[in-house]
Amino acid sequence: MIDQSEEYHAALASASRRQVLDVLRTAPEPLDASAVAEQLGLHVTTARFHLDQLTAAGLVQRRVGAEKRRGRPRLLYATAGSVREEDAREQLIQVLAAALAREEDPDADASSAGRRWAETFELPDPEDPVPGLVEVFERLGFDPLTDTEVGTIRLRACPFRGAAREHPEVVCAVHRGLIEQLLGGAAPQARLLPFVEPELCVVALDRRLASSAIA
Repeated sequence: MIDQSEEYHAALASASRRQVLDVLRTAPEPLDASAVAEQLGLHVTTARFHLDQLTAAGLVQRRVGAEKRRGRPRLLYATAGSVREEDAREQLIQVLAAALAREEDPDADASSAGRRWAETFELPDPEDPVPGLVEVFERLGFDPLTDTEVGTIRLRACPFRGAAREHPEVVCAVHRGLIEQLLGGAAPQARLLPFVEPELCVVALDRRLASSAIA
């Protein structure tokens, strides 16, 4: 697993850096900054800056090219081993989501799976479940941010984004079940609002929970 550090989230917060990472993921061999810049239409200095940020976050590995040349050595970049593991995990999630989507009632099945998933975590304090819910989101890599003004939890980095876009009826239902179980499984206490922005989902808390979060 990739360490969900501040550097990690900061690196992936930039759409340009995510594009750089995608270029490296699909490349058959390591690339230098010039090759990345050419593919994305960036200035090479900009490409090098993004590559440095991704390297600092542990998402990219850098090595010196083997060929002999005058001047500065050529630096080559490739996705880190942990990133390739994440790719494999994402592919597995997509396969499982596609299989579940073919079931007769994928929403109900996926929601039940989410509830069972929630039982693998320490359940939050029933008197004040929001901090525990946020902690679970943090552990899973959603990069949550509680907005106490309006009573929402902003999920800024869904680790299942690719599968969720392709099969929202499955992946988002799993997350709904997870949320409901962590909040006690009672009548709807929160609503998951998927993809309110291309890279953002929101959990809207009901008034009681929102007040608890603000208190």
